[in-house]
Amino acid sequence: MLANKCQTALSARTFSRWQLFQGHATVWKRCLTVALSEEPHMPVIATEIPGPRSRSLFQELNAIQQASSVQFFADYEKSVGNYLMDVDGNILLDVYMQISSMPLGYNHPAMLKTLADPVNQKIIANRPALGIFPGKEWPDKLKKILLHKEIAPPGLSHVTTMMCGSCSNENAFKTIFIWYAEKQRKGSSFTKEEIETCMINQLPGTPQFSILSFKGAFHGRTLGSLSTTHSKYIHKIDIPAFDWPTASFPRYKYPLDENIRENQREDKRCLAHVEELFEKFKTEKKIPVAGVIVEPIQAEGGDNHASPEFFQELQRITKKHGAALLIDEVQTGGGPTGKMWCHEHFDLEFPPDLVTFSKKMQLGGYYHIESLKYKISFLLLII
Repeated sequence: MLANKCQTALSARTFSRWQLFQGHATVWKRCLTVALSEEPHMPVIATEIPGPRSRSLFQELNAIQQASSVQFFADYEKSVGNYLMDVDGNILLDVYMQISSMPLGYNHPAMLKTLADPVNQKIIANRPALGIFPGKEWPDKLKKILLHKEIAPPGLSHVTTMMCGSCSNENAFKTIFIWYAEKQRKGSSFTKEEIETCMINQLPGTPQFSILSFKGAFHGRTLGSLSTTHSKYIHKIDIPAFDWPTASFPRYKYPLDENIRENQREDKRCLAHVEELFEKFKTEKKIPVAGVIVEPIQAEGGDNHASPEFFQELQRITKKHGAALLIDEVQTGGGPTGKMWCHEHFDLEFPPDLVTFSKKMQLGGYYHIESLKYKISFLLLII
């Protein structure tokens, strides 16, 4: 069971995890085991899947929106732990967990208790615009929860919260582009020409920068993130995209211990392609690479892994070219690899410049190093 696996992976950690909205300590091990006694003993198949009730609901939904991806309709009131019940009474052992977004399973008492807290209900109901009117407890919550030393990626001291994984990557891209432009501007203010041309999407106010990504990657389906997604054609076809570089990601031969030389050559081939694209987009295309985005493990693209040595050298190449390294931990963050963040396995020389998160973390956002903090006040946006 997922909870038992998580408990085993985290058994060495005896520290308290922090509940996001309440801000008080809760023993993680206890939260992992509370709901297990309520789980069914095994899956139960009562009807074909999708069953008659699911098929009827599908017709209703498909009449008002595109619903072709729907598999069946769930009964979330009856779902518990690792088991998802559908509206036809089928009980399924769920290894999908809402695209890897349910760290404690369905209807976990600790999660329900947190959401039932009147303080948290008011936060949710009043939908604060955190960039303009954050609540009085917000700085303390960020420090005690997301920036807690056992939660934050080592070496990253700043965090910005978002709603989802795709918008986390999208806004991380903007942070990279602003940082890159500020370096080129060397402390100067915006020119009149920059201010005017950015309003019509023209140079120099709208600079030609790019984000390098990898074949097989998935980073989301909003417009900028989609330009770095290369896992399935159906996500991208008919949708305009930026002319940004796409490098090869290693495809190893297995077993690893029998193919060491071949896989080392594969690392070198892919890294040489990264170097080639940095140069090509700078000198030929005049769209310099401001940042590189990479998943520690390609999930949507087919469970593709790369060696620590690959990531170490990728960081060195990125730094050599004055770009930022963004590690997308939307799928891998939150502990599923045995460490809080998958990139901790890679023994990088420096912390990544940015790390995005969502899913199991129960909210989106990105961590970053201090130098990527905006130099200009965005109060200009509202005055």
